[in-house]
Amino acid sequence: MSDVSLAEVDEKGLSYPFEGIPEAGDIREVAPGIYWVRMVLPFSLDHINLWLIDDGDGWVVIDTGVNDEGTKANWEKIFSTRLGGKPVKRLIVTHLHPDHVGLAGWIARKFDVTLEMSRTDYLMCRTLVADTGKTAPEEALKFYRAAGFSTRGVESYAKRFGGFGARVSTMPDVFKRLKEGDKITLGGREWRIVVGSGHAPEHVCLFCEELNVLISGDQVLPRISSNVSLHPTEAHADPLQEWIDSCKKLRAVLPEDALVLPAHNEPFYGLHRRLDALVEGHEDGLKKLLEMLSEPRRSIDVFPALFKRKIGSDVFFMATGESLAHLACLVKRGLATVSRDEKGVDWYVRKDAA
Repeated sequence: MSDVSLAEVDEKGLSYPFEGIPEAGDIREVAPGIYWVRMVLPFSLDHINLWLIDDGDGWVVIDTGVNDEGTKANWEKIFSTRLGGKPVKRLIVTHLHPDHVGLAGWIARKFDVTLEMSRTDYLMCRTLVADTGKTAPEEALKFYRAAGFSTRGVESYAKRFGGFGARVSTMPDVFKRLKEGDKITLGGREWRIVVGSGHAPEHVCLFCEELNVLISGDQVLPRISSNVSLHPTEAHADPLQEWIDSCKKLRAVLPEDALVLPAHNEPFYGLHRRLDALVEGHEDGLKKLLEMLSEPRRSIDVFPALFKRKIGSDVFFMATGESLAHLACLVKRGLATVSRDEKGVDWYVRKDAA
């Protein structure tokens, strides 16, 4: 293809074969029959990559963007001017987050297609959307008090509670399950479903051996690391270990030289190097965190061990969730202990310093 450049390998061992990004409301071919769409996000992470596959008499949409008028308008432009008059015939969503599933219901109804995604993420998405308009449960308030939030911080969380559904169009009542090892045909080629977890409960990635292309969603990103957080809904989980195990699994079952089509940043080569770096980065964070736990700390005290930037109000909840995930991992590994004081605050300390 004419827009592929022979990009040099960067300091991380990755290379980016395409120059520039698609314009809003446009599509760009990145492999035979596979097209790159980029939409704006109203968050600090300001964009998402979505994918179209030419399926002969129609198109496959993979991920949708958030439910807002700008994203809808860009999709309408693509539907009317870039798809050759052919309809969307399949809709696949990699995982439950609003930037991926936000317009799934709208597209499903518009084209009368069935949403395809993993069972766990579909059901979890329905559950979180159902919280819209509800009062924050006491268990969730206790969760953030235990994390060390002040009264003001807990009140801020209570005001934010139920906001998940604001960026998600009404979900379809029927879906088709995708699960690990499934083989589906898209664009006349076989694609295999590979599932990861940690960032989302049951995150779907799609790999085509014939094209050597991986649509990775948020499971593998080249320039940033996906948020891995502990949440009140599943307060006793160990999402970071699930994430690390998933990265190792993907490395074992997918080739190094695949073209990776991620949900954020740009398509790249260097899958194994990136997976290794993601694991190493979190393991390094765990080591630094363990050193900091020479004396008892709350989850909001340990940001310096995990983040290079100063944590402001814009990412405070996300940073807290990630700190809790790392602390839970150390506890599960038997390297740290946690105890709750009379005010309901959890304090973590290295096991040999307890």
